Amino acid sequence: MSSSTAARPEILRGQGLPLFEAITPQAVSAHIPELIEQLNTELTTLEQKLGTALDSGVCLSWSAVMDPLQRLGERLRWSWGVVSHLNGVCNSPELREAHAAQQAAVVQFGNRAGQSQVIYQALEELQKQNEQLDSAQQRILATELRDMQLRGVGLDGSEQEAFNQASQELAELSTRFGNQVLDATNSWTLKLSQPEDVDGLPASLLDQLAQAARQAGDSDATAEAGPWLLGLDMPRYAPFLQYSRQRSLREQVYRAHVSRASGQAGHPLNNWPLIERILTLRGEQARRLGYANWAEVSLAAKMANSESAVEALLEELRAAAYPVAQQELEALASCARRRGAAEAADLKPWDVSYWAEKLRQESFELDSEALRPYFPLPQVLEGLFDLCSRLFGITIEAADGEAPVWHSDVRYFRILEGQQAPSGAGETLATFYLDPYSRPGSKRGGAWMDECLVRSRSSDGTPVLPVAYLICNQSPPVGETPSLMSFEEVETLFHEFGHGLQHMLTTVERPQAAGINGVEWDAVELPSQFMENWCYDRTTLMGMARHWQSGVSLPEDEYRKLLAARTFMGGSATLRQVHFALVDLQLHSQWHPDCGQSPEQLRRQIASTTTVLAPIDEDAFLCSFGHIFAGGYAAGYYSYKWAEVLSADAFSAFEEVGLANEEQIQDTGRRFRDTVLSLGGSLDPKQVFEAFRGRQPSSDALIRHSGLVAV
Repeated sequence: MSSSTAARPEILRGQGLPLFEAITPQAVSAHIPELIEQLNTELTTLEQKLGTALDSGVCLSWSAVMDPLQRLGERLRWSWGVVSHLNGVCNSPELREAHAAQQAAVVQFGNRAGQSQVIYQALEELQKQNEQLDSAQQRILATELRDMQLRGVGLDGSEQEAFNQASQELAELSTRFGNQVLDATNSWTLKLSQPEDVDGLPASLLDQLAQAARQAGDSDATAEAGPWLLGLDMPRYAPFLQYSRQRSLREQVYRAHVSRASGQAGHPLNNWPLIERILTLRGEQARRLGYANWAEVSLAAKMANSESAVEALLEELRAAAYPVAQQELEALASCARRRGAAEAADLKPWDVSYWAEKLRQESFELDSEALRPYFPLPQVLEGLFDLCSRLFGITIEAADGEAPVWHSDVRYFRILEGQQAPSGAGETLATFYLDPYSRPGSKRGGAWMDECLVRSRSSDGTPVLPVAYLICNQSPPVGETPSLMSFEEVETLFHEFGHGLQHMLTTVERPQAAGINGVEWDAVELPSQFMENWCYDRTTLMGMARHWQSGVSLPEDEYRKLLAARTFMGGSATLRQVHFALVDLQLHSQWHPDCGQSPEQLRRQIASTTTVLAPIDEDAFLCSFGHIFAGGYAAGYYSYKWAEVLSADAFSAFEEVGLANEEQIQDTGRRFRDTVLSLGGSLDPKQVFEAFRGRQPSSDALIRHSGLVAV
């Protein structure tokens, strides 16, 4: 190793694939301050150069303004991005502390760059050279100027100082909120010792609960004899509610789950004060920027562009879904009555999953758990990759061992140009990491795609290929048995891979608009939700659904049942998303500290028209609503439904040519790749959609796909 290479710590490398094991809490504490100092010095130098050029009337070029700005931003994104990534997938008290200690300085640098008057003036000057800029450059500039305005470039003196302090506090509160949800989820377990405690539970869940017990110190625990350790992570929690015949235990675990991080029963983890503080600060920030509320700030950068447009869509969906959800609840009660269940007269939230599963089995003779053996992860990946090959003309191959990973669960893959390209023969387009399994102790819940590297060119013109992180939290393997996926976990994997495809198949080489960059937040879910539709496509599903032991394909009648059950409880599912979206929107547009009600009271007011089963007293869902309090969805949760209009309409283009018409499917797939997946943020999403579909989107396909069309 050369001395120059040895001198640079891994965390400051700023390019290439990270060596994760070298990104330690000690490295974060030692070297992030050094990086921020370097970036501040270089930003000062850039500001001086641009200031001199502006004063002397020199014509500014893209390479003099945007390229050095992008390189500064990329160095911070690379170093801080890998720290944040590890904080999500390998969380530890030491890393959490190191991350929290440096976060203020990172936010401070972002504020300084985003509020630089000199840079803002330089961007305005560059924008005047309209005829010399291509459409992508024009859009990047317009977006950057708008974002600087939203970051407070127009504020002066004490107002800007207050804005920056609030930005810093918001970042700290957001991290703390997420950490407390993780800690609250992990801190609750319930040891089950009696056979009657696990009455009704399927073998796959008993395996998981026994494995959890062994990991917690009960070395002799078995699926057959116990003990079994229940937890609040989704792979254990969701199927327990679905299958447990012990109503009192379902109630106990449900109450624990919905009250996480709410300080109930004297628990020290309490997110209520954080919620009020976050909402208060966002409201103050909005008013400093000249907006009435945070919803207006959020929508200024969205495709929807107005609160009325969002509310119109949500009301259309709510009105269609509410009567269907009422009918669904009555159907569950009828099912319980037919089976002589005492709770039939008064169903509670902890009964819904259980009776929905019973009714699903009764109506469609479809047992969700019986499907798992047909969906082992390796086969599902094979089916997903075959689909991508058919639609987009690419080949995906394993490249395990060719890149450092952060955990032994993690796999690494390469995407090649060309359908069914021989190994190593096609041009490499991108690579990605896949971290599929739940690890309750150190990995936050949910599923997401994040950027490791963005498509661009280095300073010497060398292409930088995109690299994605794909993170899921599905059921882990148990012993020699592979991860046997629920159908919902299959859909989640396809969803996240859709995000990954937009990141990895972009042809835009300007990183500010490559992949998901520069794509309006309410359009960014289009490719992910589009991919979910293919889980029900006969060719795709029957190609991957084979029993993990016998190799026998999923029986035809099971496929038909799965198809028939697609919209089962669809009214309730739609209403649930509308509830979340409206709560988010109204918390950020109507709530303020002097409005006379708490955020939870406002949420319960909204629940009167968006739920058919009122939240129980202990329900503190807001205290774990990480999307809006610890993620990027503040006043933007509606994006899931907004983008679902786009994705359902996009998929209907394939339905129109006939899903069995392979030639037309491939042609339509290539067009989807060349527009939605390729163009990234280089064009307005309305133009991108129209380039693919030939018209603007319609909500008809979503209403039909959701099973709400009769209403």
